[in-house]
Amino acid sequence: MLNLARHYQPEKNYAVLKSISAEEDIPLRYLEQIIIPLKLNKLVKSMRGSSGGYILARPPSQIRISEIILAMEGPLTLVECVEDKGYCSRAPSCAPRKTWAKASQLLFNYFDQLTLADLVKLETSHHPHK
Repeated sequence: MLNLARHYQPEKNYAVLKSISAEEDIPLRYLEQIIIPLKLNKLVKSMRGSSGGYILARPPSQIRISEIILAMEGPLTLVECVEDKGYCSRAPSCAPRKTWAKASQLLFNYFDQLTLADLVKLETSHHPHK
């Protein structure tokens, strides 16, 4: 997603997975798998054909990191019982669960305020040659 954000040009610059694989040193087979949930969650769009490939579905400034995590990993909770109240019969009165729930919310809020554009800026501030 960061690679697509770096090269984002609305409706123009569709990237092929093979190029992303080479640029990011990520195995092509892995990219072929992880692009699926990103597409299903409408974070990327694809186009077939010789000029086809993948592009962000929205500008990088409109894609929150929390959306990417949710698409790839599911709900962002630190322990299972936070998301699944039926996980344990003690959940309603469990002080540790309440503590984990609050920590999970803080973590979600952190990722929800960051966008892909923020990560591109952060990356270029640490690597001015990009």
